[in-house]
Amino acid sequence: MRVTCHECALRACGLFKSVTAEELNSINAIKRDHLSAPAGAEIVRVGDDSPELYTLYSGWAFRFKTLPDGRRQILNFLLPGDLLGLQAAMFDAALHGIEALTEVQLCVLPRRQIWALFGQMPGLAFDVTWLGAREEGFVDENLTSVGRRSAVERVAALIVALYKRAEVLGLVADATFAFPLTQQHIADALGLSLVHTNKTLARLRRMGMFTRANGSLTLTNPRVLERIAQHFDDELPRRPLI
Repeated sequence: MRVTCHECALRACGLFKSVTAEELNSINAIKRDHLSAPAGAEIVRVGDDSPELYTLYSGWAFRFKTLPDGRRQILNFLLPGDLLGLQAAMFDAALHGIEALTEVQLCVLPRRQIWALFGQMPGLAFDVTWLGAREEGFVDENLTSVGRRSAVERVAALIVALYKRAEVLGLVADATFAFPLTQQHIADALGLSLVHTNKTLARLRRMGMFTRANGSLTLTNPRVLERIAQHFDDELPRRPLI
């Protein structure tokens, strides 16, 4: 499947900042391929020296690290428009993995050509840096949850943050959006046991904060859920898309 940057449905959705015709042509020239991968596919493997970065065109993924005994920490969740593999490309070998949470489509971006932007098109190079800083911000927020929020606050903050990110992408309808996370994903992201995660989700449902059915989640009291989470940050509008 070949989707050119001029035909990009993501770019047309209005969330992402505009680029000049020259910049769009440069991004299109960088894009080497357009791939599909099933849920569970390894996009980046720990220890790989990958020559490529990716823009997530559709679907969900997550970035993670695993301890030698098999325990996994999910560092952050990735949604359409996010740049994948930037951290891995900065080192000799990837220090984390990236796995497809759902079926995904990926724009393939050779690392060497991305680095060339820093000498040839500093505006786009700044966008790459901005995207890296934005992802670090998500990790910072998750660290705040794990370190300082209670279990109820952690789960509420994760749901609110993912809801807001999905909403600006046009993935929310009538307060409902696809929510492919299992309880294990939530536990691994928030440093909770599976039992504690189950009880915390059940408590929030009893409080009337959300309902779940058929892989979707509906927020029934988003303002109260925000207050429970102490999470009031809004998604920055019109962010870069590489």
